[in-house]
Amino acid sequence: MLSMNKMRFSAILSMVLFAATVYSQKAGDNGISVSEKAKIDALINAMTLEEKVGQLSLYQADWDVTGPILNTNHLNLIKEGKAGAIFNAYTVDGVRHLQQMAVEESRLKIPLIFGYDVIHGHRTIFPIPLAQSCSWNLSAIEQTERIAAREATAEGLNWTFAPMVDISRDPRWGRVAEGAGEDTWLGCKVAAARVRGFQGTDYKAGNTLMACTKHFAAYGAPQAGREYGTVDMSMISLYEWYLPPFRACVDAGVGSLMTAFNEIAGVPSTANKWLMTDLLRKDWGFHGFVVTDYTSINEMVDHGNAENIKDAARLAFNAGVDMDMEGSAFLDYLPGLLKEKKVTLQDIDHAVRLILEAKTKLGLFDDPYRYCNKSRQEKEVMTAENLDFARKMVSESCVLLKNPDQVLPISENVRSIAIIGPLGDSKKDMLGNWTAAGNWEKCITLVEGIKSRVKDEVEVYYEKGCNTNDNDRSGFDAAVKIAEKADFVVLAMGENGWMSGEASSRSSIGIPGVQNELAEIIIKTGKPVALVLFNGRPLVITKMAALPLAILETWFGGTQAGNGIADVLFGVVNPAGKITMTFPRNEGQIPIFYNGKNTGRPLNPADSSDRYLSRYLDCPNDPLFPFGYGLSYTKFTYSNLRTTVDGNKINVAVQVANSGNRDGEEVVQLYVRDKVGSVTRPVKELKGFQKVLIKKGETKTITFNLTTDDLAFYHPDLKKYWEPGEFVVFVGTNSAETLSESITVK
Repeated sequence: MLSMNKMRFSAILSMVLFAATVYSQKAGDNGISVSEKAKIDALINAMTLEEKVGQLSLYQADWDVTGPILNTNHLNLIKEGKAGAIFNAYTVDGVRHLQQMAVEESRLKIPLIFGYDVIHGHRTIFPIPLAQSCSWNLSAIEQTERIAAREATAEGLNWTFAPMVDISRDPRWGRVAEGAGEDTWLGCKVAAARVRGFQGTDYKAGNTLMACTKHFAAYGAPQAGREYGTVDMSMISLYEWYLPPFRACVDAGVGSLMTAFNEIAGVPSTANKWLMTDLLRKDWGFHGFVVTDYTSINEMVDHGNAENIKDAARLAFNAGVDMDMEGSAFLDYLPGLLKEKKVTLQDIDHAVRLILEAKTKLGLFDDPYRYCNKSRQEKEVMTAENLDFARKMVSESCVLLKNPDQVLPISENVRSIAIIGPLGDSKKDMLGNWTAAGNWEKCITLVEGIKSRVKDEVEVYYEKGCNTNDNDRSGFDAAVKIAEKADFVVLAMGENGWMSGEASSRSSIGIPGVQNELAEIIIKTGKPVALVLFNGRPLVITKMAALPLAILETWFGGTQAGNGIADVLFGVVNPAGKITMTFPRNEGQIPIFYNGKNTGRPLNPADSSDRYLSRYLDCPNDPLFPFGYGLSYTKFTYSNLRTTVDGNKINVAVQVANSGNRDGEEVVQLYVRDKVGSVTRPVKELKGFQKVLIKKGETKTITFNLTTDDLAFYHPDLKKYWEPGEFVVFVGTNSAETLSESITVK
């Protein structure tokens, strides 16, 4: 019987190969040619039901662990043709071994897709995505993913579970580290850039990764900022703020999407047919496949949405899920559900087709070992060029939050430096979270970066002083001693790398342990002090910011963290980063974001006499540092804002002068407010920016061109259009410090 099946399959393939010489036109918008479609048709016709369901199943190898392992039988499943993809396995030898099982030992010899969490680099680890967004350099962000794709594909991978494009306004949620911050408009730009970087222009190039946008949808808005929590919001909020980055990825041609763990309005995303079928496929025209997050089908039982895993499999599949990550729900239950007529063979075949189309686009049927090139692995991973770019990205991602009396950059007259703090020489923490295949032993720490920069010309001392997150003060005295004998002190403080990321929500987001106390003691030495802040989220640093010290926000910079930070500390690079997520004064302000709305009783900061306004009794309404905020070693002055309206076009011009004594880059930001709307509008919305180099003493005229499409917003019918009326245009150095002018658009 098996021999007959092989003969039948061989005959079908022969006919298909003949057809391939005749047809070359495209079959549709999914990028699959007629000949390729015919091959896929033949393969589906030759598959057993179990083999079809196997293509819809994704299992992890045991090379890396990103969740509870529910299936330890992945090797046998590969041989039996019951695994469509494998994740958490990489290197040429490792991937080739597993791929060989699929294409030489399984009946139909269908190759595997190999996926991994390449979140901010593969071997060369770049700054965390939140940090990268603070560079406001879209081409550089795209280039980090291009490098990551080259390295990952050189080690056998062809699929990444990135980018994460969730908008979040709550820094308690640990996964803000993976996103681009709180603003939807900027988030869309970053999301599309990352997809382009991963996927390039040709899947079959062999050095591009299929991207997987996550987490669909609204995962970044859990109640209380707690990981995996419930999301509940209006449809207008969902459309206006949380869905657009996903749409931007679809428009950029992303190959796959991942469902979210959360529920929206009582329906888990993994079972939400409106989300995955009606919106994603029918409205947006998405042609790729949808994969669940890790065991999210199984977890629908605990959500209370499914009676058991079998019921959860039914709900997820009929909602539009194509591939089940790790949970075995499809493999175990789809055949029985088909027999019971609770799912259809037509839908199973369609999901299989989407997986096979992805493998076709990746060139795996042409050459299943396309991504198993030993020469590439030896030559293209962690190259000098990649490391140099990583170093540049670190310095571009740094944000100067405070610099009293020009404490920074460190003066050339300084002859000794004391580095104090638990993160000064911690290689592991430099990587941050989601470190993929990054090797922490190859990270450059702050101590190493500073020593490399100053060489033998400056004495460098280091004392840990305290741990990151306990009450041990035994190192305080030693820290004070080196501070007293140094000309300059650098404090290296913040969070450990593991304190942000998945499953790392914090209810209190201050600098943990006794680090604040140590900083206060060091300040009393009277030495000039700069705080280098390491963290994966905005922190509550109100007490620290009140001290007479400079603050350089460096996030987690990855492999080249220490070198890139040193470049900024010593003025080799003039910092130009701007925060993309608001820093609150305290946790009671959360959620806090720049593009909130007025109330019927808005606070007038100039008049504190009226008690009955939208305000706190114990804290100002405004944040510690607003969205878009960041200082420079030079000074930029804005003047002469001019706006003109010509039909549906709005032209904006402003003069920006570098009135300091250094060349520097400035991120010039454009915001708009719609004064009156049938649906109330935010007090400000980012609508454009330009990152420009302005030499000292130079003045540049910066122009922006908007159209009425930029003024559109979602209405109760979920249609997006603009309304004529009065608008305010703001241009400035951050969301709070702007010039403004009112205009009327008819």
